[in-house]
Amino acid sequence: MHFSIQKKIQVGFFIAFTVIVTASVFSYLVAKNLLDNAGRLNHAIEVSKRLEVITRQLKEAESAIRGFNLTKDSAFLNPSVQERISRINKEYQLLRKITIDNPVQQRHLDTLQQLLKIKYAQFESGGQAQSQQKKESSVKEGEKFMDRIDNKVRDMIRIEETLVAEKSELFHFYAVLWVPVIFISSLVAILIGIYSYITLTREFKLQLHIESRMKSYQRELQQNISLLNKTNQELEQFAYVASHDLQEPLRKISTFSDRLQMKYKADLPEDANQLIERMVSAVARMRVLINDLLVFSRAGRITPESIKPVDLTTVLEEILADLELPLEEKNALVTFDNLPIVEGSETSFHQLFQNLLANSIKFASPDRRLEINIHYRIMTGRELEIEKESRWDERFCRISIDDNGIGFDQAYAERIFLIFQRLHGISEYTGTGIGLAICKKIVDSHKGFIHAYGSPDRGATFVIILPLKQLPVETT
Repeated sequence: MHFSIQKKIQVGFFIAFTVIVTASVFSYLVAKNLLDNAGRLNHAIEVSKRLEVITRQLKEAESAIRGFNLTKDSAFLNPSVQERISRINKEYQLLRKITIDNPVQQRHLDTLQQLLKIKYAQFESGGQAQSQQKKESSVKEGEKFMDRIDNKVRDMIRIEETLVAEKSELFHFYAVLWVPVIFISSLVAILIGIYSYITLTREFKLQLHIESRMKSYQRELQQNISLLNKTNQELEQFAYVASHDLQEPLRKISTFSDRLQMKYKADLPEDANQLIERMVSAVARMRVLINDLLVFSRAGRITPESIKPVDLTTVLEEILADLELPLEEKNALVTFDNLPIVEGSETSFHQLFQNLLANSIKFASPDRRLEINIHYRIMTGRELEIEKESRWDERFCRISIDDNGIGFDQAYAERIFLIFQRLHGISEYTGTGIGLAICKKIVDSHKGFIHAYGSPDRGATFVIILPLKQLPVETT
């Protein structure tokens, strides 16, 4: 399967974007885990610190009370037992506050609080005068509860250490993957960037080469167009001069043949008179042919100044008035819609419809009355299935001219628009075979289309498709 350069670049950038996003998400997870681990470590240190402070203050208070009991020196009770208890409670409250999100630690603190209350009671009773036996019992009882407090503190520290260890393992897992993921993603992004740069550079150079060739072709095209215009002008001048120069000897031949018939017709044998009549007929056909060639050379030549809105209904009515006599001879019935206004050359449209209607009259069937029906529809280029997508939204006028004449074989539908192409002999129907070629030339010059549909002895239909607006020619 072949992918275009644009598709390859799009896929490359999509992969690079996906890799960068994945690396970013992974980096975020690593950073978040690192921060969580640091937070948990700080939390554990804070909890351990508070527990150590509480333990130390308990031991200091217990040592002070023992010193007082041994020496009876009141200096050991400075600060007092209540002050020491207050300090311990302050640390305890801070500890409860920083472990508020850990239910297990809160339960341990509840137990620790019960043990502290017992210890406070021992402190208060130890600061009073007691017998020697009672003092020994209080010391043993104090050591017992102090051991329990130490165990509880160790349990709480162990919980914090366990949480820190779990966070450290998760961080270690992400840290092990983080380096290769970042390295691989960076390498992939760099490779894609290099490939995209090389591809874009090559594409840019190719585009410059294409633009250079296009400019060269445009210059050649402009030169060819100028040469073609010059050639067309020369051909038009040649056609005019040729027609003018050819008309003169034809007129002389016609004049001399007329004089010959007038003066010597009675003296000439019958076969000589027939030859003269054939010569006169050939001269007449030659004159018609020259005039038609001149018309063909000028047909369809439109300029921006000649383009204007043309009411086709008015044009059609004028043509029917001009063709009134031949229509009456054929006893023709013509029906037509009110045609729309179309931009173009009025003279060319007049010539177009004149030739098409004259064609229907010429090839009328002798077995039935001639009927000509003219209808139209406004359609878009998309509805007409025009090949150029740029014209799909353009609006067109589709005009159909139907007749019930002798028709023609559909196999000749394209041939009849070629110059000098005839489907019937000159002895059957007069004409030079130029009329429909002129129609095609006019329609083509208006950026339209013309088609013919026929059936032998049933009639013919000519379809003309003209744009409602003559868009200006784009120049570069």
